[in-house]
Amino acid sequence: MADGDLTLGGIFPLHYKVEMPETDYSKQPLTAQCKGFDPRAFRWALTLRLAVEEINQREDLLPNHTLGYKIFDSCFTPVTAQRAVLAALNGQDVAHSSMCSGAGPLLAVIGESGSSQTIVLSRTLQPFEIPLISYFSTCSCLSDRRQFPTFFRVVPNDDYQVKAIAQLLRKFGWTWIGVVTEDHAYGRFALQGLKREIENTDICLAYHEMIPKDFKRERVLEILKVMKRSTARVVVVFSVEGEFYPFLKEFMTQNITGIQWIASEAWITASMLAESFSFLTGTIGFAIRQGQIPGLGDYLMTVDPWKYPSSPIVNELWESLYSCSPSPSVPSSRNSHLPPCTGQEKLQLQHSAYFDTSSPRVAYNVYKAVYATAHALHNLIVCKPGSGPFDHLSCANISNVYPWQFQHYLQDVSFSISGENMNFDENGDSIPSYDLINWQTGPDGEIQFVKVGFYDGSKGAKDAGKELVIQEDSIMWPGNQNKVLVSVCSESCVPGFRKAVHQGQPICCFDCIPCDTGKVSNETDSVDCTPCPEDYWSNAAGTRCIPKAVEFLTHDAMGVALTLIAVVGACLTVAVLVVFHYYRNTPIIRTNNSELSFFILFALALCFLCALVFIGEPTSWSCMLRHTAFSITFSLCISCILGKTLVVLVAFTATRPGYKVMKWLGPKQQRVIIFSCTMVQVMIGAAWLITSPPFPSRNTQYQRSKIILECRVGSDVAFWCVLGYIGLQASVCFILAFLARKLPGNFNEAKYITFSMLIFCAVWLAFVPAYVSSPGKFTTAVEIFAILASSFGLLLCLFAPKCYIILLKPERNTKQHLIGKWMQ
Repeated sequence: MADGDLTLGGIFPLHYKVEMPETDYSKQPLTAQCKGFDPRAFRWALTLRLAVEEINQREDLLPNHTLGYKIFDSCFTPVTAQRAVLAALNGQDVAHSSMCSGAGPLLAVIGESGSSQTIVLSRTLQPFEIPLISYFSTCSCLSDRRQFPTFFRVVPNDDYQVKAIAQLLRKFGWTWIGVVTEDHAYGRFALQGLKREIENTDICLAYHEMIPKDFKRERVLEILKVMKRSTARVVVVFSVEGEFYPFLKEFMTQNITGIQWIASEAWITASMLAESFSFLTGTIGFAIRQGQIPGLGDYLMTVDPWKYPSSPIVNELWESLYSCSPSPSVPSSRNSHLPPCTGQEKLQLQHSAYFDTSSPRVAYNVYKAVYATAHALHNLIVCKPGSGPFDHLSCANISNVYPWQFQHYLQDVSFSISGENMNFDENGDSIPSYDLINWQTGPDGEIQFVKVGFYDGSKGAKDAGKELVIQEDSIMWPGNQNKVLVSVCSESCVPGFRKAVHQGQPICCFDCIPCDTGKVSNETDSVDCTPCPEDYWSNAAGTRCIPKAVEFLTHDAMGVALTLIAVVGACLTVAVLVVFHYYRNTPIIRTNNSELSFFILFALALCFLCALVFIGEPTSWSCMLRHTAFSITFSLCISCILGKTLVVLVAFTATRPGYKVMKWLGPKQQRVIIFSCTMVQVMIGAAWLITSPPFPSRNTQYQRSKIILECRVGSDVAFWCVLGYIGLQASVCFILAFLARKLPGNFNEAKYITFSMLIFCAVWLAFVPAYVSSPGKFTTAVEIFAILASSFGLLLCLFAPKCYIILLKPERNTKQHLIGKWMQ
């Protein structure tokens, strides 16, 4: 304690646990005893004292005024912290020390390190409107100005820390993590913030466990069992070192290896843990920004039992550092059973928990907090009446400053310290900034805290995602490895596959399913496969879209075969035509109407040749030509056969007495019949071409992996009318030929016409279902096959018997032989 014109309170966890006395409720219980001296927290308290002394010696800051201080021990528990702040308000001597006692006007309190204790302190001070400036309480809940209107802090709140941790997890691909927290507000709010940050990302929590407030070995063993069974290799820990220490002692006994620890700022620079647990090598986490405190190392060395012989705190420091008791007669000494020592032992650099001033962080925050109060008080003192911030532009009365007046100036304070601009935002928070710390083994085998990056939370929206900077080559991972540890629930899905989440499990646990045909994924861990454009299809690996294969009846093996068959059929037809022309004066040709035979052969040659139009890439002209040529040539052929059938039928019935029908079926009448029947088909075809002609089409639906080039008929009605008309002609011809099949004669052509029409109708009746069901180019092939088959049927049935007689049985090619049976 030190007196001054203006007094600050300081509350520090000089001990990290409280031993509650047993009670039987029959007598008044004893006071709880603070146990476990914390040299680091004592260094923080001495930093406050150093800062106050520096300020009191400066002439540019608080001139003609001095600061005083009162320091109390919170013992790192909310109840003891509340007792400490009440003592600070009431002036009670709870610490029993000349360093930590006394009374005076209290304008602000600097404390505490734990968020749970800080919540209690802030709510206790709130009715008095006394500002509380925390140096190490990071819970985001404290930024709520409605609940904590007098709270300030010089350390970033956990909202920024969890953002930094989430970026760190994404950076190294750690998507399957465990979280261990302390069972206090700090741990609970940090967990909520982390869940909020990883929501809608590919990071999942494998488990979340809380270290119990009151250490219970059974519960800790349950937590360790979960960690051992889990496949998560990365564990994020939000806890202070005091509660994490006993947990780690049990962890050592369970033979759990391969863990990558992610530390919160509460323990990332805890020398006590680093000195006690070598397996923590490779730990990485974010520490609050370090700064420089001039003269702190020398100042710490001035504290010894000779200078403060009656101070139990100094005695406990010596007991902690040297395991000896410099003043066993001091009543409050907790370890009077220790061997005595002189108290003149020299502080050594190896006492890092107390003497580590190379990169002060929490102590630097204490230093900033003291200077923030000093600058705010300075602005209050230099206020000039008539330009003040209060009613009627008045200033505060320096001899009677109200805490709420001081808070006004504290809210607006702005100054520079160690090259850092210091101010508070509207929630009482300071600028968020972290150092990324990695625990590495030094040359002497001791763990060192190495800075391997930083996080700048002050970056604006335009730099979102660029706050974290990491020097990856400088990181040493667990087991002194240079390779990043993998922590995933399921291995990544390579391109060509998509993720399928297991039902009832986190999204990080999935199966890799190959993309369906026609869909691709060209990225790792694709959630879904992307359909290819209409003219593209997926490759075999499913990684990219390639142009679809274009299919039509071209001059491949099938096309060449059909072409050869069509050419052979046309050549045979021409050959028969030559034979008939050469033997045109023989009886078998003369008696069977040679003119109609020549017409039929000409029409058949066109039928064979029109099949060639169906082969090749469909175009507008070829589509129109193939259907009209096919319909007209076949209609012409059937019309000629129909005329021949009528002539045969009438020729035999006209010989009966009284019949004069033959005069109506002379050559001219026959031509008229052929022309009329053919013109009907020509008119149907013309109407088809005018109204809705056939057109080329790209069919991508029938076979998704190919583009089928085909000719659409345009009008289905016209297409079936064309086929129907040919079928009608063939049916009429078949009926007439069937009626004339038993007419006398050694060569009854009506029989062969009947058989040819039977084949023709069978072929085209089979064509309809085959045409409808055949895929792709086979549809065209079926149509060509029907044309060729029916043409060969007509050619062979009508002309093969005559050619046989003409070429092989010339003795039967006589008039007597042809009509012999009839004459008999």
